[in-house]
Formats: sequence, C-alpha cells, structure tokens
Amino acid sequence: MSAARGSRFPVSSERARALDERLRRLGIREEDLDESFVHSGGKGGQNVNKVATCVWLVHRPTGTQVKCQQERSQGLNRYVARKLLADKIETARLGAASAHAQEIERVRRQKRRRSRRAKNRMLADKHARGAVKSLRGPVGSDDGG
Repeated sequence: MSAARGSRFPVSSERARALDERLRRLGIREEDLDESFVHSGGKGGQNVNKVATCVWLVHRPTGTQVKCQQERSQGLNRYVARKLLADKIETARLGAASAHAQEIERVRRQKRRRSRRAKNRMLADKHARGAVKSLRGPVGSDDGG
C-alpha cells in the first residue's frame, strides 16, 4: 500500500496526524497500549477468514479495552480502534461534556416517548379526521348502475 509508507496507518497523513495529536492531548502513549490481532467474523469472505484483521487494544493505565473489526484491512482497523479508544477515554474523563456523550444525549431525547398530553392531542386529531372520512358515502353509489 502506497498510503501506508508515509504513516503508520493506511489513511491520509492529515488524518493520522490528527489522531496522533488527539491521543497526545489525552495522554495516551503508544507504549501504554497492548495491541493484539484476532480473526474477524462476518462479511469480507476469505480475507477475514485467513487474516487476523480484528484489532484488540488495551490501554494499560486505565484498563480500557476496544475491539474493532469494522474494516476488512488490519491497518484501517488499527486506526479505527485508536479512535474508539480515544472516544472511550475522553468520555470517561469529561463525562457529560464530551462530544460523544452529547451526541448520545441528543439521540436519547429524539427517541423519548411523547408526553401524555401530546399523545392525546395527536389521537384526538386522528379521530376527528377519521370522523370526517366516515361521513363520506361509498364511491359511485349515486347513479345506480
């Protein structure tokens, strides 16, 4: 892979630099990571069956573990695993202030059930609309034939 020659991962050097900077800001050093590779499962055919593309990362100081088998290549999984590890550690440190936690909270609010009042109003509108429709006569019954 020509992209892998310039950086550790087969992504653009800009993305690799951004990840390195983020890891450095969070205090995650490469020496503190235990990295192992296992066989992936699922889609990918012979490649995932023969090659250990699944990456398992352990950050020893915090005990945080990440397993990544999203991509078909080991290099990309190594990159994604480090991003996931950074997300996990950032969420643990910053708590509710982290971007990841804010995104989860936004989705939770979207999925929240309607209030009883809103639900009753919606059902009343449906019933009213149904009543209007039920007053309509059958189609084509006026000319008899």
